[in-house]
Amino acid sequence: MRALGQPAITLFVTIISLTVLSLELAAAQDAKAEQVLAAARAALGGEARIAAVKTFIATGRTRQVRGENLVPIEFEIQSELPDKYSRRDEFPAQDSGPATSGFNGDKLIQIPAPPAPVARGGGPAPSAAQIEAGQRARLIGVKQDFARLMIGMFATSFSGFPLTFAYAAQAEAPQGKADVIDVKGPANFAARLFIHSETHLPIMLTWQAPSPPARGGGPPGAGPPGGGPPPGGAPPARGGPPAGAGPPPEGAPKPALVEQRMYFADYREVDGLHLPFRIRRAVGADTTEETTFDRFRINARVDPRRFAVEP
Repeated sequence: MRALGQPAITLFVTIISLTVLSLELAAAQDAKAEQVLAAARAALGGEARIAAVKTFIATGRTRQVRGENLVPIEFEIQSELPDKYSRRDEFPAQDSGPATSGFNGDKLIQIPAPPAPVARGGGPAPSAAQIEAGQRARLIGVKQDFARLMIGMFATSFSGFPLTFAYAAQAEAPQGKADVIDVKGPANFAARLFIHSETHLPIMLTWQAPSPPARGGGPPGAGPPGGGPPPGGAPPARGGPPAGAGPPPEGAPKPALVEQRMYFADYREVDGLHLPFRIRRAVGADTTEETTFDRFRINARVDPRRFAVEP
């Protein structure tokens, strides 16, 4: 066997040293993130109270910006942790029925069912595989919405959409200094969580996503909250393609990514927990919707029919 020369040995030792340093840095970032998140969970009510949450029901109102109008939406969220979630939206100002979106395990909840898929640009109708891919995308979109809400409510994730956390830095946020946590999850989910350095409460979540075409003259990214439908349409999940849409034409350019923001505010005590009663969403600096929660019910009896996959 040929012996390694001194330059090769030096290079080998350098590579090993850099690998060890990288692993140590990653471990330190994970430990720092857990320290910051533990302080956040303490501020939100404590590990024991959060772990004791098995179900919750939340009701409230969303005002969505569409052009020069604010469209009112009334909603009810029911969730059975860790992997059942359903949001029902009603539209008082529109001549359309309620819409429900969510998931039960790995099954998409979408009521009413989406319309038959249509071809785009005069191309062929989408195949069964493409239709299935669209459904998977909508499932991922609604699971991501669930995960973002859980971060603001509990500063943690659940097996319905598990996340990992690593410390990034300390930064200036609109509300003051904040610890920044890198968040990653399935299907290339990536976000940054800002936790106030003094109150230890989550204050903002940011991520990059395509800005969908505006509906009804609204701003980019002003899709219906929680999967609510456009007038006369079935509910697409956020982050997924519109219900009933076929695949984009082959070779079509990918939409540009823009920064999405979700602000958590107005934390109030509910059964020993501190929960955000106001959430604002924005694309860049432009607000697209504001949500106000009227009530949270912790460990209330949920309706199993809300998690039925079929209408």
